Amino acid sequence: MRRLIIGVLVAASGVLHLALQPAAAVQPDEILNDPVLEARARELSTELRCMVCQNQSIDDSDAELARDLRVLVRDRLKAGDSNEEVIAYVVDRYGEFVLLKPRFSYRNALLWGTPVILLVVGGVLIVTSARRRMTGGAVSSLSAEEKKRLDQILNEGE
Repeated sequence: MRRLIIGVLVAASGVLHLALQPAAAVQPDEILNDPVLEARARELSTELRCMVCQNQSIDDSDAELARDLRVLVRDRLKAGDSNEEVIAYVVDRYGEFVLLKPRFSYRNALLWGTPVILLVVGGVLIVTSARRRMTGGAVSSLSAEEKKRLDQILNEGE
């Protein structure tokens, strides 16, 4: 019985190990004959986002659009483009969202910094609101007549 349990655990861990391995979706007909160009194509494919899956590179995605992008990258490499030219071509065609690691720009910094700015502004508002409550800011804004009436009401209870 113990051997059966150990065998099941070993099999389960093997299946889990295989399931966690990245699955390259590159088809055999896409692979270039030149190993240097193919290595460059694979490197570029890991930097580009699948527009369908959005959380996978085009190298890992089975989507038809990812296949088209892999072929496009290989065609540009065969045409003699450098890695930077291929990336620039794809970004010009599909937008910066296609990059898995977006470039630094002020727009991106604002996008990432906005939550921090909102948290700081919210914290300042909470602190100033709490300080007003603690110092009795509402009582100090009463007119002399209102203060007199408030004192009368409070003294009636005694």
